[in-house]
Amino acid sequence: MSITIKTENEIEKMRIAGKLSAEVLEMIEPYVTPGVTTDELNDICHNYIISIQGAIPAPLNYRGFPKSICTSVNQTICHGIPSDRKLKSGDIINIDITVIKDGYHGDTSKMFLVGDVNPHAKRLVQITQEAMYIGIKQVKQGAKLGDIGHAIQKHAESNRYSIVREFCGHGIGLNFHEDPHVLHYGKAGSGETLEAGMIITIEPMVNQGKRHIKILGDGWTAVTKDRSLSAQWEHTVLVTPQGYEVLTLRQEEIGLL
Repeated sequence: MSITIKTENEIEKMRIAGKLSAEVLEMIEPYVTPGVTTDELNDICHNYIISIQGAIPAPLNYRGFPKSICTSVNQTICHGIPSDRKLKSGDIINIDITVIKDGYHGDTSKMFLVGDVNPHAKRLVQITQEAMYIGIKQVKQGAKLGDIGHAIQKHAESNRYSIVREFCGHGIGLNFHEDPHVLHYGKAGSGETLEAGMIITIEPMVNQGKRHIKILGDGWTAVTKDRSLSAQWEHTVLVTPQGYEVLTLRQEEIGLL
């Protein structure tokens, strides 16, 4: 699969899909409280996407994934499967949303703090979000993919965290995952050149401890091998002639990017 440059019509459809995925994260926030199960969060999001947005939850049955969202709690890095697990005060959770509207995908995720969260966990969440923003700000026509990864890695590691290397961002459009691979580590000035009309996800996964991972027996859930906390944030980003446009921007982020 080669890198696709989106047409103006495709970009507009991607804006719609991106806006819808951001709205799901805004909608679900009041429900992310101690005592709720991740299955309940999945059901609320599923019904909202289907019934209110008239869209499709992309993860459901994607390569066999059994749910409509990913819920990754504490030491879970990504691809956590919603279950009857109840959230408790002190947990951190990533909710990853991808919707399909008119065939096009919008992909985004956000960290939520459940109840009274320890300062060290809050700091991990904050630094990971900062790393994503720093990566996004490297995006412009003529920049290299390596510029994004280098900037993210530098920020995380300067704060004594580690970057997960087994998963990366990706191109997105008619397909959930397209070329190119967007690494969250690397060398500035390396990799493919960004062109206006490319749409990618930037979604760093940052561990409090070492970067090494373990995949659980369900074949999906990735956890930190040393059981340390992990955090992730994700946006879908369009490369523009002037720089970038975040297609999955939430209301609370206006002015931050």
